[in-house]
Amino acid sequence: MNSFKKRIRKSIANKNLQSALDTNAQRRVEGKVAAFASVPDYQERRQRAHKIRKNVIANLDEIGAQFLAKVAENGIVIHRAKDANEAVKIALEIVNNSPRKAQSDTKEKTKSNSSRSPRLGGSKKLIAKSKSMVTEEIELNTALESAGHKVVETDLGEYIVQLRHEKPSHIITPAVHLRREDVAQLFHDELGIPYTTDIPILTETARQTLRQVFLEADIGISGVNFGVAESGSLCLLTNEGNGRMVTTLPSAHIAVMGMERLLPNMGDLALMLSLLPRSATTQKITVYTQFIQNPLPNQERHLIYLDNGRSNLRKTPLNDSLFCIRCGACLNACPVFREIGGHAYASVYPGPIGSVISAGLFGAAHAPLAQACTICGACKEACPVDIDLPKMLLRVRAGEFPQAEEKGAGLPFLLKFGLTAFRRFALRPGLFAVSQKLMGKVASTIKSDYIHLPAWTGWGYGKDFPRPAEKPFREKWKSRNQGLGIRNQELGNRESGKTTPNTQSLITLFSEELIALGAEIIPISAAELPDRLITYLRERGITRVQTDAASAKHVQSREIAVQTEADSNIAVGITKAIAAVAETGSILVKNENRDTGSASLLPEIHIAILQACDLYEKLEEVLNMPEIAGTAAASLISGPSRTADIEMTLTIGVHGPRELIVFLVDG
Repeated sequence: MNSFKKRIRKSIANKNLQSALDTNAQRRVEGKVAAFASVPDYQERRQRAHKIRKNVIANLDEIGAQFLAKVAENGIVIHRAKDANEAVKIALEIVNNSPRKAQSDTKEKTKSNSSRSPRLGGSKKLIAKSKSMVTEEIELNTALESAGHKVVETDLGEYIVQLRHEKPSHIITPAVHLRREDVAQLFHDELGIPYTTDIPILTETARQTLRQVFLEADIGISGVNFGVAESGSLCLLTNEGNGRMVTTLPSAHIAVMGMERLLPNMGDLALMLSLLPRSATTQKITVYTQFIQNPLPNQERHLIYLDNGRSNLRKTPLNDSLFCIRCGACLNACPVFREIGGHAYASVYPGPIGSVISAGLFGAAHAPLAQACTICGACKEACPVDIDLPKMLLRVRAGEFPQAEEKGAGLPFLLKFGLTAFRRFALRPGLFAVSQKLMGKVASTIKSDYIHLPAWTGWGYGKDFPRPAEKPFREKWKSRNQGLGIRNQELGNRESGKTTPNTQSLITLFSEELIALGAEIIPISAAELPDRLITYLRERGITRVQTDAASAKHVQSREIAVQTEADSNIAVGITKAIAAVAETGSILVKNENRDTGSASLLPEIHIAILQACDLYEKLEEVLNMPEIAGTAAASLISGPSRTADIEMTLTIGVHGPRELIVFLVDG
């Protein structure tokens, strides 16, 4: 506890940290209000999400078995890990046994300084890693690096903290504790660029550096946001495009997943996707939502299914903490986190949810974290799956977690004595009523509304005890002549009167949402498509494009060279969108192999050809399309790639395309 207090004091005294945290908090609050304005039934969705997660954890063995059976059927190699050591051992074995990526295997080469090439000699592997808190939990990077392999974090925030040899300070925005000046000095020192605080330049520097890593990586490692039991799909959410890079380009992909991250079906996933991005990054939906079913051709895909204390946690009063979907909303809402940041917690999982699951998964050493909580309830209010975090935090304080060494670990003796005495009174209604009357008599002798507490209590510096009520509520209630007259009101049928929007209204909604995401839409007829497409390319000075097989026929011109093979030096990729979601402005593309996946990922500009008849109003309609479960991988794309990892400043164009243009074909 004393070391925790020292870290708290250090954080509060750090002016740079305070400035960074204040900036993050203000922008998060403003963004969240705007994001949820389009969800009038938010509270109903929270309750549905809570029930879904509760059902999953209650039936984890059965749902997990269904999921793993489907994953195996899909051709993904499954590895079950009971703890962190076993998970690390499995990952090392996969990495050591995977072949090196031969230069001749791909045409994806960039014009770069070969002296800065990340390639390694001998049997050591280059590993491109997407953001994953569960790999932080098992300290996978440390183990891989100790074995001589090179691990490069590719999320911008994770890359920044890796260069600083730090741990993430937030589960969503790892570098939230840093100002742009800190990043500028870091990139000057580590990457050799002139000192600049221009965030787009800093982002472009990371893009160019990490692009070479993506192209040459032997292995990609990612986490998993959700596993869908009915289809065996692995769902990954990213904004920058690095998640798609590490799961598409390397010849081997390792996904590490906590066993609790399951959902029964795609309908449940649609609900979670309406809540998670809004809560995490104040977006209606993330830029890239991936659905991985099978390995790509000539690719190995592995799933490490991790327990690491979750089975034990499930059997304790902290069971509800496993409902968490890792959105980070409770951190952003917590007044304590907003003052001390994530590093003060000295745990991979900070903030309110971190104070619970750190004690639950890692033991009594993390129990004192719960003592920092004010029990204000902001975390519960912010949680999109309605976890009662204040109750969980009180249970941690009471020692109700696995590996608890004592009840009330971390509490001062006098506080434990007082709480024990209160518990004994509260469990005996008669005795409690007598004590209330006695306190009421004492209260009648006190004029002030508050009783000052001495400093030695630990609370006397900033808290006063409210004067007890002279007459308890139970007596006031009995004296009432009538009840409060509250009537139960049932919710009306929300589906009644529902109408199916026509195509034109879908086009209007889709266009508005797509443009709001920073993309461009060009409505045309089918007859106009080839000429308009070639004219557009000619006006942009494009002489070479990469297309998927379905789109090549639309680019028939002597002036423009067309290829289907991936090449990172090509500026424009053209693909077919098999569907689109009007309410989010998202398009759905299939990634059947590395080439088709790369066409919408590697170029600076992504042009998508969408038929108006393939527009759907709701996300759930698209997620239930058989085309998703029937392909190796598919991606919902919602605008150009983006990040806000430096000072919460939005920057367009990170690892994926800087521009998205949709040719909407009617007829």
